[in-house]
Amino acid sequence: MWKTTNSSNGAYQDVGQGPAIVLIHGFLENSSVWDNQRDALSTNFRLIIPDLPGTGKSKLTEGLTISAMADYVYSILLAENIKEAVIIGHSMGGYVAMALLNNHPEVIKGLGLFHSTAAADTEEKKETRRKSVAFVEQHGVELFTRQTIPNLFSPVTRNSQPKLIEAGVNMCAKCPAESMIAYTNAMINRPDLTGLLSSMTAPMLFVMGKDDMLVPPATVLQQVLLPKTTSVYIFEEVGHIGMWEKIEASNFLLNQFVSFCQL
Repeated sequence: MWKTTNSSNGAYQDVGQGPAIVLIHGFLENSSVWDNQRDALSTNFRLIIPDLPGTGKSKLTEGLTISAMADYVYSILLAENIKEAVIIGHSMGGYVAMALLNNHPEVIKGLGLFHSTAAADTEEKKETRRKSVAFVEQHGVELFTRQTIPNLFSPVTRNSQPKLIEAGVNMCAKCPAESMIAYTNAMINRPDLTGLLSSMTAPMLFVMGKDDMLVPPATVLQQVLLPKTTSVYIFEEVGHIGMWEKIEASNFLLNQFVSFCQL
């Protein structure tokens, strides 16, 4: 079921019954990136799956930051009277999940970083993002996605599932240029929240892809010992979009983690 926020500027899916899970999509994506997980998990859990401001059915808001996106997610939880939820974020959605932990720790029943990190961008990464903005300003989002999205998948997936690659390109190409630019600037300006992990009392999940060139496992593994309770999984033959590349395994991991968080 699709719902709108009180301001009617935002939209989110609300599906299933039971303990709440929030699935937060990543850069250029929209809530449909989680469709396979929604269908598998909604038999046992209540899924809240927002379109972040500026993508899907949600309008872009001025002065968008990662923290503001976290507050947007929090406003949905307030509207639905959800006191606690397991928060799962993919890529940029993981940055939003970490900001939600920073801004509203009381709602965190568990937190999962799916191909994501608590760390801020390096200066090199920031410069790469600025170049991406310049490219989109000159050539548009569709060409940008056609050049970049295939590289987010593992070589095995690119060779064996060309239709999946095309689906990823088509989804991300729908993101408006102004939203892509706003997201990029938000990611560049986000703070390092690695320090929050040491004070985590709720369980943490880290999911990585061995072939992920965007968030390499080596850069995340140093974080996994910081929380009190941590689950770690590294997919073989997976790049940056494991919930598409390994659907059943991703669903199993999420079901297992959310169930553990309820203990």
